Amino acid sequence: MSNAALASWDNAGDEGRVLATLDRWRNDPTHLVQVLREVQEHLGWLPPPALSLVARKLVLPLAAVRGVAGFYAFLHTDPAGRYQVLFSDNITDRMQGSERLMESFCSQLWVEPGKVSEDGLVRVDRTSCTGLCDQGPGLLVNGWAIPGASPERLAVVRELILENRPLEDWPHELFEIADNVRRRHVLLGSDLRPGEAVRAALERAAAVGRELAANERSWREGIPGDSQGPLAVLREIELSGLRGRGGAGFTTGAKWSACRAAPAHTRYVVCNADEGEPGTFKDRVLLSSHADLLFDGMTVAAFCVGASEGLLYLRGEYRYLLESLEAVLERRRAAGLLGHNVLGRNGFDFDIRIHVGAGSYVCGEESALLESMEGRRGIPRNRPPYPVTAGYLGQPTIVNNVETLCAAALVAVHGGEWFRSMGTPRSSGTKILSVAGDCARPGLYEYPFGVTVAEVLADCGAERTLAVQVSGPSGHCIDAGEFDRRIAFEDLPTAGAFTIFDDSRDMFEVARNYVDFFVHESCGFCTPCRVGTSILQGIMAKIGRGRGSLHEIEEMTRLNQVLQMSAHCGLGHTACNPVVDTLKRFRPAFERRLQSLRFAPDFDLDGALAAARRATGRDDPGAYLEQET
Repeated sequence: MSNAALASWDNAGDEGRVLATLDRWRNDPTHLVQVLREVQEHLGWLPPPALSLVARKLVLPLAAVRGVAGFYAFLHTDPAGRYQVLFSDNITDRMQGSERLMESFCSQLWVEPGKVSEDGLVRVDRTSCTGLCDQGPGLLVNGWAIPGASPERLAVVRELILENRPLEDWPHELFEIADNVRRRHVLLGSDLRPGEAVRAALERAAAVGRELAANERSWREGIPGDSQGPLAVLREIELSGLRGRGGAGFTTGAKWSACRAAPAHTRYVVCNADEGEPGTFKDRVLLSSHADLLFDGMTVAAFCVGASEGLLYLRGEYRYLLESLEAVLERRRAAGLLGHNVLGRNGFDFDIRIHVGAGSYVCGEESALLESMEGRRGIPRNRPPYPVTAGYLGQPTIVNNVETLCAAALVAVHGGEWFRSMGTPRSSGTKILSVAGDCARPGLYEYPFGVTVAEVLADCGAERTLAVQVSGPSGHCIDAGEFDRRIAFEDLPTAGAFTIFDDSRDMFEVARNYVDFFVHESCGFCTPCRVGTSILQGIMAKIGRGRGSLHEIEEMTRLNQVLQMSAHCGLGHTACNPVVDTLKRFRPAFERRLQSLRFAPDFDLDGALAAARRATGRDDPGAYLEQET
């Protein structure tokens, strides 16, 4: 252990804080990520004595605890400074000047990016998308989000840091985040009262008759049971045609039915609120302004499948929403909407707790998310088995995202036919789009499925649009010739991101930013993804330096095939998407960087001699290799 680590460890106070945190989480190793996150909130980082104490109390190998602490981007096993300032590195933040702002900020604080200042006060670095693309550039200060970074606002932040002011004393307006809802429909315009969807589900179940006599003591005993009661609600979900809003579009009713039918003593409902795809921010608004609708949807799901516990996986970038969400849950418990015998329904016991992520994009994949919730590194599992039969703690689990569960709450109230009346034959209901980039009115837009890209561009005030990235870097990049395509599972499926680039943008740089993102977020578990994304980054860098050739372009196509066939999870499968799409539609953006279409050496020998020429003061033609030849 280093002397610095020992010096910063206060045996009495710090050990007490760690023990109190462990007690609060009942010394349960499945809560390891939460324990580490909270210990870090108390201590500023995770010093070796704290990790040892956690390992001892949880009866885990120290190496396992260190492995988890080292996996998540927001956990620090080295001193990280009293203030940790992270600039969002999404492409839209860069388009709004985040690089220039960060450089100036570091210069004024006399710190080097990625390193703690000499006095241990501050560390400034980059992070992936923070979910503020509609009001960027965004940044996080000790995990708290600040939108709209500008020279003036950063000057205020700088002074507060230099004054060593506690974050809770900072001006509230620095942290104000707008919803920016531009177009409402049934979901963003919902005015349901808290619990209305749960009441509707219970009434619908009661209206079709009672369960078999054996189910009257506890309706959960009837699973899979007869065709009445909770199944009546499930039938409405199936009738609605609701499909998961995460992009893949798996049928929600089929998922819930499989979970309900799986034999088990305990079932779980998990809400995936880890929207890490660059360019999307709809969950941020749903969680902050429609939390009751979400929790209604989770409760309806629990009623349908017979779950007793719900878990909300909240992405680490949305940590600032934790207290308000906990307050909503408390109000619902007081109102009988959570807890024992929900709304008086005998045997309907259901409660929800929140798991806060610690900075890992891959945890948006459902099995990686489950691993994280069980206290491990967020590495996707081999499938099958699928979560509906062996999910959280090995029990049947449904995992749906925020928008899907909110939509399910609407179905419980209005019925499946009503929901199916909106959208297209294969894509019922509405879709919320997170619109960002080159447009006059970024924000959230909710449309029935089937809306064209051109209609969205007109509504948000986009002009001279060159390209639209639909569903983030793992989705599709389309050009102006495709703007009549429709947002729907049968044409352009999307998790919600809708990022616009006008004709002033360099699509090579856009693709390179997305490639950097995948390299940063690869969990490193499988070799094809870990190595393949790094090779891809290297090729893009080589082309960017003007040292590439057609060989590099062809190599990226081959690399895409390798990753598609051999990567462990969707991150690796889609890592080449932004390059492949951009090459297909904007190939000149790559080729104009090539010195030769046939071959160009990566190492610039003459350029490497530049330093020697400066040192010797020589600038005559004989000092240049190319002139000599």
